[in-house]
Amino acid sequence: MFQLTPLEPVDYLIVGHISHDRLLEGSRLGGTVAYAGLTAEALGLRVGVVTSWAADLPLGPLSSIPIISYPSDFSTTFEIRETNNGRKLKILHVAHKLDYFQIPEPWRRASVVHLAPIAQEVEPSLVRNFTSALVGVTPQGWLRAWGGDGGVYLGEWPEAPFVLQRIGAAVISVEDVGGDENRIEEMAAHCRVLAVTEAGDGVRVYWNGDVRRFRPPMVNVVDTTGAGDIFAAAFFARLYMTRDPWEAGRFATQLATISVTRAGFTSIPSPEEIKACLQEVY
Repeated sequence: MFQLTPLEPVDYLIVGHISHDRLLEGSRLGGTVAYAGLTAEALGLRVGVVTSWAADLPLGPLSSIPIISYPSDFSTTFEIRETNNGRKLKILHVAHKLDYFQIPEPWRRASVVHLAPIAQEVEPSLVRNFTSALVGVTPQGWLRAWGGDGGVYLGEWPEAPFVLQRIGAAVISVEDVGGDENRIEEMAAHCRVLAVTEAGDGVRVYWNGDVRRFRPPMVNVVDTTGAGDIFAAAFFARLYMTRDPWEAGRFATQLATISVTRAGFTSIPSPEEIKACLQEVY
């Protein structure tokens, strides 16, 4: 284990892998923890990340966030190819699994705990351990499976009822479940609050047997990378602050829409943009 910055209590704890993404144009840092962590930091929260990572890429903007990393020979590594049928992923390496004992004691009292698996690396039993926090999950990595060649496909996620019944909220995309509406309805039935992002069509939020849609404004789309992670962090943070899923949905939709007008980590919202989105909500 190594620690990159002095350890202090945090408001927003994220558990998941920092990834090494290989594209035709080169390598980049990725993973939900990267975009969600920077968004939570932009929202004024003290952020901590628990991960396993091989330190094979520079941290760049993540160097401002306290990180507890359990060293691995390889970072979780994806080969990413854009095709006419959408984005295709291949998993080349997976770093170590993450469990409760790896979380430092001061961080276990975080107000918001975001479980953010990208490759089955987060132990589902973690949801039992945070009884006083808002636990939010982005289960994309629990929904993934891959074969011997590393090709990623939609998996079963047998722990879904166990996880969803014990958390405060979940965020998925329609792509995470292959557009399966029956699966979305089943997840919504188990979960207190479920947000389903639909790219340019916005998001629908399920709560108390009701569902509402939040449409994004029209913008010039430059890069959608990280938009779902930015949405999730904004949604969980605002839900914790207000306890209102509708308000959280409106706010997070606005921030995620801004993010797609810029590329890479420049998509993280600025303080001025956050203030403007808060004013729009009210």
